[in-house]
This record gives sequence, C-alpha cells and structure tokens, in this order.
Amino acid sequence: MESPARDWSDELRATLALAWPLILANLTMQLIQATDVVLLGWLGPKELAAAALALSLSFGMILFAFGVLTGTSPMMASALGSRFNSVRDVRRTFRQGLWAAAMMSIPTLIVLWNAERVILFFGQDSELARLAGWFLRGYMWVIPPWMLFQVMRNFLSALERPGWVLVISTLGIPLNAIVSWSLIFGHLGMPKLGLIGGGVGSSIVWAAMALALALVILTDRQFRRFHLFGRFWRPDWPRFRQLFKLGGPIGLTMGLEGGIFSAAAYLMGIFGAPSVAAHQIALQIAATAFMVPLALGQATTVRVGLAYGRQDRKGIGLAGWTSFGLSTAFMTFTAVVMFTFPHQLITLFLADTPENATVIALGVSFLRIAALFQIVDGWQVVGAGMLRGLHDTRVPMVFALFGYWAIGLGVGVGLAFVMEWRGVGIWTGLAAGLGVVAVLMLWRWSRRDRLGLLPAGA
Repeated sequence: MESPARDWSDELRATLALAWPLILANLTMQLIQATDVVLLGWLGPKELAAAALALSLSFGMILFAFGVLTGTSPMMASALGSRFNSVRDVRRTFRQGLWAAAMMSIPTLIVLWNAERVILFFGQDSELARLAGWFLRGYMWVIPPWMLFQVMRNFLSALERPGWVLVISTLGIPLNAIVSWSLIFGHLGMPKLGLIGGGVGSSIVWAAMALALALVILTDRQFRRFHLFGRFWRPDWPRFRQLFKLGGPIGLTMGLEGGIFSAAAYLMGIFGAPSVAAHQIALQIAATAFMVPLALGQATTVRVGLAYGRQDRKGIGLAGWTSFGLSTAFMTFTAVVMFTFPHQLITLFLADTPENATVIALGVSFLRIAALFQIVDGWQVVGAGMLRGLHDTRVPMVFALFGYWAIGLGVGVGLAFVMEWRGVGIWTGLAAGLGVVAVLMLWRWSRRDRLGLLPAGA
C-alpha cells in the first residue's frame, strides 16, 4: 500500500504531465490575440478601443461555444477511464463535437456580420461601432477553424497527449505576428488593410493551425486508429443531446463569465474611448494569467473524469485538490507581479507617451484591482473543472449566473454610477463576482459526497 505522500506526489506528476502542455498551449493561443492587441495599439487608442468593443462582442459567444465543446473532454475521458480501448465511444463523441461546432458557428457568424448595428444598439459611439464592425468582417472567420481546433484539442487531452497542441500553437504566435503585421501596415508585399488586417491575419492563422492539427490526427499512428473524421456526417442524436446536456451548462457558465467582462467593456464605453482601451489592455494581461488555471481546470476535468470512470473516490479527491493547490500558488505569484509592476505591464501594449497618459493611468488602476482577484479567479475556474470531471455542470451554471450577474454586475454598476467610481467601480464589481463564484464552487466540491456527486459503486 502506497503512503499518502507517495499518492500526492504521483498525482502531482500526473497532473503536471497533462497540464503543462495545456498551460503553454493556452498561453500561446492567448498570446496570438495579445499580439493583435499590441499591433492595433500601434494604430492608436481609437482603433484599439474599437477592437476592444469588437472582441468583447465575440468573447461571450466564443466562451459559450468553448464551454459546450469542453463537454466532449469528460465524455471521452470517462469512456477511456472505464475501458482504455473505447475507440468507438471516443469517435462518436468527437463527431458530435464537430456537429455542435458547426451548429454554433452559424448564429455566431450572423451576429458578428451585423456587429456595427449590435454595438450601436448598446449605445456606443458611432465611429467606434463602425470601426469595430469593420474589424470583425475580417476577424469573424476565426470562429469555424477555432471551434474545430478546440474539439481536436479535447480529444488529445482526453488521451493525455496534448503535446502537438503546444507545438502548433507555439508556431502560431510568430506566424500571426508576421501575417497580421504585414496586413495591418502593408509590409512584405501585402496590401495595407489597417484595422481589418488584424482580423484577416488571425483568421488565416487559425485556419492554418486547425489544418495542421487535423493532419497530425490523420497521420500519427497513436491517433489515426480512432478514424475520427470517417463518416463525420453521420448523426448520433442521443450522444448529441448528451453533449449539450453536459456541455450546455458548461457553455452557459463560461459564457456568463465572459459576458460579464464583455458587459464591462460596453459600460466602459459610456466613459469614453480611453476607458475602453485601458479596459482591454488590463483584461488582456489578466486573461493571459488566467490561461494557467484554465489549463489546470481542463487537466483536472480529465484527471477527475478518469478517476470517476474507474469509480475511484480517493483518486477523485487527489486530482481535484492537487490542481487547486497548483492554481493557488501560481495566481498568488501573478497577483504580486500585477500589483507591483502595473505601469510596466500596461506599457508593453501602449507606448508611454503624453497622448497615451490617460489610457495608461486608467489601465494601471484597473490592473491593480485585477491583482486583487487573481487567487479567487483561479479557484473558480479550477473548481468548475473539478466539478465537470464529476459531470456536475447545472448547479455551477446557477452559481455563475448569481455570482457574475447579480453580484458582479450589481456591485459594479452601483459603484461606477451611484458612488461615481467609474471604471474602477466596474472592475471592483468583477472582483466581487469572481470571489462569490469561487466560494460557491469550492463549497460544492467539498460536499461532493453528501450531495451524491460521486459514482454510486465507488
């Protein structure tokens, strides 16, 4: 019988082996967008503010789709946990993930094609709305290849083989920088497209990344035995419904979180373009840090899902608490960095010039508040990942609705407009909402046995 210390060390190694490629892949994918933000910042604060409104409009919808597709991960992991050679079950789940991706792409593209009218409906400046709509005419074509990439990534994660995702994502960073730089500013013989060039560049790069990962799955011996793309047009309606039953609440949970940050951007628009630009830069930095606990949450879903499939209660607990500890340690570090060096971080995205002084000052104040919610932001996303591994998604969705929108939005609006804290009030509300959701997620996880969330035969 192994000692408790050995159990923890084994789980730590297994979690890190799965998580570190996901962490690096998440960071590299976030850095692709960060590169666009930096390049668009070179065009000026107005263009950056327009891009911020555009990305905020797509953010909630993209996170909803990401959450739904995340449902494929515990489904495939549980099948592999119960029987390692569950080729047929994994293939069917993957195919229905493709169906879900295609179905969700259509309404998302329709909304983004009409972005200017949508943004004007929310009371934003007409010039910013026009520029945002123009940017999205190029950026919206990211959606189909991005969704395909996520389904393939979930398959590789369920097999605990995410290395190729890291390789392709890493190569995507310099490729995106070169393509977007060329199309925005007209270098290397490319046309000078300005704002829309950033969107077109991202679409080209994501299409190339999705194609590359598909070729790996089709040709690599350890993956091609699943025949994932064979007869992908064949429906499996019970499994399709199961995916949305499991992934739908995940999507709504993540969409509610992304939606509150999008709503924050539109509330910032009331205070003017400098507030929107500062919000986008601070959010980009916070979102980059968030990629680490997000990956830990994804790894936890797989690790807990595998233990769940084996009906291993002890393994479930080890998997969940290991990722929780790793997330706490990392987000404590990022909190210290953000609070100590906010000016240096903001000026990575925007030149430290007199004309940018207002945006930089606002960004510094927002980033210091982001530092205060780093730890609870990690807790809530890892907590959600722990519960997903148990196929528990509906109650966490309710937690997200209450925490982000009732508490986060309510506190933010009250502080911003009643107490006249303006943008600082909105970010304080975001911190309050994340804290409430984190506490609720961890409360539910700690009571998983009493609540009947563990497998009956364990």
